[in-house]
Amino acid sequence: MKSQKEKIITNNDVSLCTEHFGDQNNPAILLIAGATVSMLYWDAGFCKQLADKGYFVIRYDNRDVGKSTTYSTDSISYDITDLADDAVHILDAYRIKKATLMGISLGGLIAQIIAIKNADRINSLILMSTGIWGTADIIIPEMDKEVINLQRKAEYVNWDDEKAVVDYMLQYAHLMAGLKPVEYEREEKRVREEFKRAVNYQSMFNHSMVGGGESYYNRLHEINVPTLIIHGTHDKIWHFEHSKSLLAEIKHSRLLRLDGTGHELNYNDWNMITTTISQFIKSTFKEIL
Repeated sequence: MKSQKEKIITNNDVSLCTEHFGDQNNPAILLIAGATVSMLYWDAGFCKQLADKGYFVIRYDNRDVGKSTTYSTDSISYDITDLADDAVHILDAYRIKKATLMGISLGGLIAQIIAIKNADRINSLILMSTGIWGTADIIIPEMDKEVINLQRKAEYVNWDDEKAVVDYMLQYAHLMAGLKPVEYEREEKRVREEFKRAVNYQSMFNHSMVGGGESYYNRLHEINVPTLIIHGTHDKIWHFEHSKSLLAEIKHSRLLRLDGTGHELNYNDWNMITTTISQFIKSTFKEIL
C-alpha cells in the first residue's frame, strides 16, 4: 500500500490540507471529521486499514482546524454549506467523479447536505455518531449534562499551554468513551500533534458558531444512495436513538450498532468498522451494476 501524502487544495481564498492513503485507482472514500478536531481524528492506522481493503482514502482538515484556513477566534465568515462545498472541491482536486462519504458527528451533518446538494457526486454514504439534518425528535435525550459541564470549563484552560491542553482533552476523551477502554497514549499523541500542527489551535472553537444550511433542512427523504449508519450505544453527544431517526428518514439505510461504544472512533472497533464498510461498499457497487 502506498504511504499517505499531504496535498494542499486551494479554492479562491480557502486552503484545505488533505492526506491520502492507497491507490488512487481504487474506489474513493472521503472522511469528514467532526467539530473542533482535525483530520488526525481519523487515525492514520484506521485510514490504512481501509486502504488495505482496496480503497483510496482521503482525510482533511476542515476550516479552522489543523493546517487549513483559519479565521480570527470568535469570528467566522462561512456556514455549513461552505464546509459541504469544501468537501466537493476536494473531490474535484483529486479528479474523483464519485466517492463514498463518511462523516462523523458534525461531519455526518455535512455529508447529509452534500448527499442532497451534490447527489451526483456520491456512490454511498456513511454516517457515524450523528443525527439528522432536520428537526430532531423531542423524545430523544439531549447532550449529556456531564459533557456540557466539561465544555464550560474550557474557558478556564490556557490554550497556549500544551500541558494544560493535553490534560483537558484527555478528560474529554474519557468522557466521550463508552464502556470500552480508551488508549490514552494514542489520544495524547493525537492531541499533541494537533496542538503543534495547528495554524491557530483555538480557532477550532469557531465551529460552535457554524450555522446556515436551512434550505436543506428536513430533506433526508431525498437521499437516494445506499447509507450505512454507525452508532455507539453509549454516545453522550448524539444519543443512540438518533440512529433510529436516520434509519426512518433515509431510504436504503442500514445500521452498524457498536455496543458499549461512546462518541468516539474507538481502536477496539476498527476491525469491525472497516470490515463492515468494505462489505457495504462492495454491496452498493453490485446494486449500481
